[in-house]
Amino acid sequence: MGFKRLDAEDFVVSADAVQSTAWSTGTPTLTEFYTSPTQLAGSSGDYYVSVFQTGSTLPGATVQFDIAYGNIKGSGSSYYDSNYKNLSPSSTTYGQYRTMILEDENSTFTFGDGTNSITTEDFWVISPDRARYKESIFPGTFNLTLKVGTDEINLTDNSNDINIQTFLGTTRVYQIVSGSNGSAYNSTGFEPDSGSYGLLLPDIGTIILNPDALNAAIGLTPTRTLNTPNGTNQTTLFNAINSGGGFTMNSQETITSDYVFCRARNSEFNYSSNPSFISGSTGQVLYQSFINNPQVYMTTIGMYNDANECIAVAKLSKPLEKDFTKESLIRVKLDF
Repeated sequence: MGFKRLDAEDFVVSADAVQSTAWSTGTPTLTEFYTSPTQLAGSSGDYYVSVFQTGSTLPGATVQFDIAYGNIKGSGSSYYDSNYKNLSPSSTTYGQYRTMILEDENSTFTFGDGTNSITTEDFWVISPDRARYKESIFPGTFNLTLKVGTDEINLTDNSNDINIQTFLGTTRVYQIVSGSNGSAYNSTGFEPDSGSYGLLLPDIGTIILNPDALNAAIGLTPTRTLNTPNGTNQTTLFNAINSGGGFTMNSQETITSDYVFCRARNSEFNYSSNPSFISGSTGQVLYQSFINNPQVYMTTIGMYNDANECIAVAKLSKPLEKDFTKESLIRVKLDF
């Protein structure tokens, strides 16, 4: 075993953006959607509906995304207390997303930009499971088909149609438009007089849908009466997604790698500390040829800190021959 201190130029840091399919099916598009009666009957069912890629009681069933409904007036869900008619799961949901996204508890959500924009009292929200979108949703891969009766619409984000990135608070945001693969079908992809169809916030894995625009396009509208049974509006959107039969989304994450270049020059690491290399009684090299012309095989690289503690080990795919006539440069990659 030999030791050599690494120099600053032996380290290189690299960051690579990696894309992958979001769904646990391993396919880009989710085409089957299932809910869980147990989840709907539980306390969480008052706030959101969890959607699975297969029957929730079957092996391998995992949550793909959740559907919730928010209303600033508390309409569209049941009262917490009949004495406080504006407080319900829908008002709680609205307040939570307003605080998280707008970062201002007095603001309201606006869909669209410029003169073709609208502020609504409510929204639907689709939240992919954290394990699905990893670090962020990859813009341009979001495609969602909604269908009500015979009316159908294909939604995507407008990431390919804009030149300047916009933000809500500190979060990137894209308008959801009628189109595919990040491009609108027409000039803006907005619904006339109703703004965009929603907002895509890739960094927090959140999709906000505009009920007014969806109602104008395909007749998809929430129930906005007070004291509506909980889960009514979540089920309305689920049925439209299920009828559409297509939800595409890719995830993106940045993988940071440390590359360490370990150099063994011709005069280094030519002798072994293996007991078979030397005499146990005299400590001398057993074979004379190993004195002037040693041949050893490198198999492992250990990395130590200044306290002489081994903190990482790299194994070579096969033993690497080393003698005074050879030099080796081994690149070790550390991912984290």
